[in-house]
Amino acid sequence: MLATEQQVFDVVIMGAGFAGNCQTRHLLLKMPNLKIALIDPRPIERSTKDQKVGESLVEITSIFLSRELGLHDYLLENHVPKYGLSFHWPKDLAKTETTEDYYNIWVNRTPSIDSFQLNRAKLERDLLKMNQKMGTTVINGRVTEFELAPDDNVHTIQVKVGDSKIELKAKHLIDAAGRRFLIGKKVDNLTFDPQELSGIDTGSVWLHVRNVNTTIFDDRHDFNTRGASRLYTTNHWFGHGHWLWMFPSDVEDKEMSIGLIYHKNVISSQEINSLDKLKAFLKANHHVLYDLIESGELVDFHHLPRLAHMSKELISPDNWYVLGDAGYMIDPFYSPGLVLTSMAIETVTETIRAKLAGDADADEKQQLYNQFLTQYQKRYAVLYQRHDKHIGNASIMSWRIYLENMFWFGIIVPMYVGKWFLDFRFLKPFIERADFVFFNKNGLFNDFYNQLDRAMEKGKNIGLMDYDRGDQLLWGHSASKLFDNFLANAKYEPLRCNVFAGIKSTYFFTALFYLKFRFKAFGLLGVLAPASVWRVMQILWLSFNSAIGERVYLHKTRNLPSNSAVNKTRDDFKKYRHQPILNAWREVPET
Repeated sequence: MLATEQQVFDVVIMGAGFAGNCQTRHLLLKMPNLKIALIDPRPIERSTKDQKVGESLVEITSIFLSRELGLHDYLLENHVPKYGLSFHWPKDLAKTETTEDYYNIWVNRTPSIDSFQLNRAKLERDLLKMNQKMGTTVINGRVTEFELAPDDNVHTIQVKVGDSKIELKAKHLIDAAGRRFLIGKKVDNLTFDPQELSGIDTGSVWLHVRNVNTTIFDDRHDFNTRGASRLYTTNHWFGHGHWLWMFPSDVEDKEMSIGLIYHKNVISSQEINSLDKLKAFLKANHHVLYDLIESGELVDFHHLPRLAHMSKELISPDNWYVLGDAGYMIDPFYSPGLVLTSMAIETVTETIRAKLAGDADADEKQQLYNQFLTQYQKRYAVLYQRHDKHIGNASIMSWRIYLENMFWFGIIVPMYVGKWFLDFRFLKPFIERADFVFFNKNGLFNDFYNQLDRAMEKGKNIGLMDYDRGDQLLWGHSASKLFDNFLANAKYEPLRCNVFAGIKSTYFFTALFYLKFRFKAFGLLGVLAPASVWRVMQILWLSFNSAIGERVYLHKTRNLPSNSAVNKTRDDFKKYRHQPILNAWREVPET
């Protein structure tokens, strides 16, 4: 039983999975004296049941864990390195025994930003222990009831611990309890309706298998086309109405994570909801993965028949917050859940800090950050629309992957690195611009997907676009190109990374990409069509407008160093004088 004085906290977090543990650590690193209660019914030593969708990191989540939470060394020592994304489509549906039976887009170089494949059970266990050492009150119990108070009043949470019940009070309450949807159900905050999710209606099955024979996938002898490991990429296998992931999840046990996302209008849950059914599906459609599974020892198997959902609100003016699976999951393609959670954690921390400090703009932050997060989950829904139709077509889907990665590396990654998503002046126009790019019926992405539909209907082979190569657009551009030298010059302080350079260049190369696509799909007449010319002019206008923003930004920051610590070192070095002597280190013998 907890003592009475331990029952009042600044923050109560329901759920000690990835989201709850990361939020706890982030709050304590920013506000070390914060009183936090972290509630979870599971023991600290997690089991295989805690391996779930969301193990593969992309750049933003990796940077968040490494830099914001200070876990880079921990990740290097305890989790599997990741070497980007690879994509595979069968050449002949009747023959899928080896990777040579697929059209492949391989990662062709070592990524410039470290990333990892997580063992979720291990990560959650270790983070929970770290949070305890930092002063978090960890309650091994189950939330049975809670009352949400309006405005800045105190929330009340009832927790069952063994045979006892305790009551906690806090001004800030966070639901990170996953698919129990504690707050979502209480305030009718969730939507599962495919029509509100851009038509997405998916399920998932996945498993872990150890001691696999990885040479079935890659014999590691052909080095002519690779600058990075193929085994340690997140490998995506595509087919009609489905995709699969495959990557190592534990090096010591030679453990692999293999999972399937299926669209229910193509594959029903009843056809895939057991291990035997999954193995039969793989034997018929992706024999190489079937052989991988058969070569090892099964660790676990999971089925989630309803995957996609979103929340109407993620940061409430009543000081409650929803994180991770409790709030959103669209599709693990590009690992959006952990990305959105990483950005959400930082906005929640800043909101709570501002509220506790009594900042004048605290309420505005709550409102704007909520608008950003709820819109961002909808962006992913737009990006994943029509996967059921496009994903199995190697030509069509490779063009989607290229364009989507242009926006990821050119805009979203530098926006995160520079903490621009926390800045009001940047965030407001960023939110407003989303209508043209994502949400209008004739917006950029909807228009592009419509034209992909037309190309498919005509049976067009428009070529294979490799998102990682630099020889498909002008000037060596690749979809993973970064337009600011924040890596080379350690520009990690807030607003130092030049996001405007990325926005300007991304739109410029998008215009070139669009023209190339129109020519490949519809010929010269497609390029010269009035609708095509108008679209290119719109994209170039966004590039020009961003170029003006960049000039303003460069002028305002002309006297600021890229990195304050490096600048201080350079200033200190002005006092340097070479000293060609050594200090004595041996005793002089007595004479």
